[in-house]
Amino acid sequence: MQTAELLEKLGVDAASIRGGSLSVASPVDGQEIARVAQHSVADVATAVSRAKQAYTAWRSVPAPRRGELVRLFGEVLREEKENLGKLVSIEAGKILAEGAGEVQEMIDICDFAVGLSRQLYGLTIASERPGHRMMETWHPLGVIGVISAFNFPVAVWSWNTALALVCGNAVIWKPSEKTPLTALACQALFERALKRFGDAPADLSQVLIGERDVGEALVDNHDVALVSATGSTRMGKEVGPRVAARFGRSLLELGGNNAIIVSESADLNLAMRGILFGAIGTAGQRCTTTRRVIVHESVADELLKRLRKAYDSAVIGSPLETGTLVGPLIDKDSFDAMQTALKNAREQGGTVHGGERVLQDKYPNGYYVKPAIVEMPEQSSVVKHETFAPILYVMRYTDFQTAVDMQNDVPQGLSSAIFSNDLREAEFFLSANGSDCGIANVNIGTSGAEIGGAFGGEKETGGGRESGSDAWKVYMRRATNTINYSRELPLAQGIQFGD
Repeated sequence: MQTAELLEKLGVDAASIRGGSLSVASPVDGQEIARVAQHSVADVATAVSRAKQAYTAWRSVPAPRRGELVRLFGEVLREEKENLGKLVSIEAGKILAEGAGEVQEMIDICDFAVGLSRQLYGLTIASERPGHRMMETWHPLGVIGVISAFNFPVAVWSWNTALALVCGNAVIWKPSEKTPLTALACQALFERALKRFGDAPADLSQVLIGERDVGEALVDNHDVALVSATGSTRMGKEVGPRVAARFGRSLLELGGNNAIIVSESADLNLAMRGILFGAIGTAGQRCTTTRRVIVHESVADELLKRLRKAYDSAVIGSPLETGTLVGPLIDKDSFDAMQTALKNAREQGGTVHGGERVLQDKYPNGYYVKPAIVEMPEQSSVVKHETFAPILYVMRYTDFQTAVDMQNDVPQGLSSAIFSNDLREAEFFLSANGSDCGIANVNIGTSGAEIGGAFGGEKETGGGRESGSDAWKVYMRRATNTINYSRELPLAQGIQFGD
């Protein structure tokens, strides 16, 4: 099926992917698949104004009714899971299973949000004043801006949008300029759900296609109450201060430099499988990708032997072909960054296995690489830097505390894991003295978070939380309310004022 035909099935107007100024290439073969029109900075202001009007009407709709719209969107996604998943594979280079899995994440967050629409509750709080009741209530924020990255071109938007909508907000989405087609498809599917819903205000969800200037205009607009931005730490260092300068809110999901500790008591078969998916899944282009393995010296040689064998047998090829495990890097810039990192690793004492470009005869404009295993003598500067590619740094340890210290001694703090059958080690790793990451796992890898838990990290990962648990609160504002049902007016703290 050609890309144009696939987009038509998803409801995208064919005219919208022809003749525009933004060229869209598929990482599968590097060939152009569309030319999309871009929005201007002036268009951003217009979109925000329309979104604000939509929010004003939507906030008064009962939350369970808002949840019905999200339920209908989930139904549409179920109907189009295969088509949308394939489009993700074509545009982002994910293997078919991961493309479909990303759409399943969208479906799951819709299910979560529907249930949440009946649970947006606050607290009743004991008042120190007689005849008074104190409580907290939660209200919608307003317009939510979502800036997403190429590696999860649809799931991250849905995490934000499903929750933001049931909370009573309107959403404006600025997708990566590398993956605009999936965004247009999601908007078309959402509009299909809107028609089934029947009475929602227009412009609840909008998409803005563009480059840096469009993103900056969204970040700087005072009527955008929250900017949820997913991307590099460099991007977050720009977005956060700009939003804060206007007293807006930001939700940042930034870099990860995720480590797995493999202890001497670990089940190596289990550890090997967890490391393999975490390190080479999505060609190493996940924020939760396993980038470091810190392994006890007594089992290091055996683990490395198994990993090299598994790496050598991993099928590299077109993500559209059944059986492929490793698809392409997104573009040449990613390939060049990987080669620079490997060069630096060698200069810092590393021994590199793999990392070379492959399949050039078949895909001269596609950037396929053999995932790299790099044995390092220590955790040097190249190891502490996140390179968005399938590079796995392996280091040895003898003392468990040293391993935990190494795990924490990087600027990023997203995901972490330990493979161990020692209860004390596992519990220590999860304690306040253990991993300093937002995600800490035992006998499971760093990649593949579930919808039910809050997703996000600490330090240069940005501190944001999306998806499950109580992450919904970031899309709302809290009000503390005190009701006096007495005939007196006592002041707090026992203050006496006047007669």
